[in-house]
Amino acid sequence: MKRVKLSATTAFCMVLSWNAAAHPHSFIALQSQLVAENGMLTAIKMRWTMDEITSADLLYDAGNAKPGDEVWKKLAAEVMANVLGQHYFSEVWHGEEKVKFNNLPTAYGLSREGHKAVLTFTLPLATPQPLAGQRYQFATFDPTYFVDMHYDKDADVSLAAGMPAGCQVKVHTPKPGQDLTAYALSLDKADAPPEDMDLGKQFAQQVTLQCP
Repeated sequence: MKRVKLSATTAFCMVLSWNAAAHPHSFIALQSQLVAENGMLTAIKMRWTMDEITSADLLYDAGNAKPGDEVWKKLAAEVMANVLGQHYFSEVWHGEEKVKFNNLPTAYGLSREGHKAVLTFTLPLATPQPLAGQRYQFATFDPTYFVDMHYDKDADVSLAAGMPAGCQVKVHTPKPGQDLTAYALSLDKADAPPEDMDLGKQFAQQVTLQCP
C-alpha cells in the first residue's frame, strides 16, 4: 500500500499550529541577535534549527536543490507565512507594554544543515525602541507547548555590533512545578491544553535586555 505523504509545508503547519496538541513532540533550537541603530532597538535576527523529524518532509521536498534554488525560496515563503500567522511565535515587552512587530520580515530563508532544516529571518519592530536606560524582555514559544522552542545555551542570544556599549542580555530558564510538568507530559497528540492556560509560555525562556 502506497503511503500518502503530506507536503512539507502542510506537515510544518501541523507542527507549528496554534491548535496543535501539547507535550513537546517537536523541538526547535533558537538563536537570536538583537539589532540596534542610532541607539534604538530595531529588530531581532532569528535562526531556528528544527529537529530531524520536524525537518524530514521539508528536506524531502527540497531534494538535492542547491542553496538559493527556487525550491528553497518557495518552501521558505510557505513556512514563513505560517510563522507570520502566529505573530512570529514571539513577544517583546517594554515594561507593561507589548512591543508591536511589522507584519513582514525584512529578510528570510530556509536551508539545510545536515539532516536538519534551518529557518532564518529578521523580525522588525514596528517602531524603533529607545535603549538608553531601558529594559526589555522577549520570548519565543509555541503557546500550546506542542513545540519546544529553546536556547541551548545563554550565548545563543547575542548583541549586534550597533548595540550601545554596556547593554547586556540574560536568559532565564523557568523551572515549572512538578504538577505543571506532569500535566504537560501527560498530554498526547489528541489532547490540547485550554487556550487561556498559555501552557507554552510557562515553559518559555525569558530574555532580558538591560541598557545603561
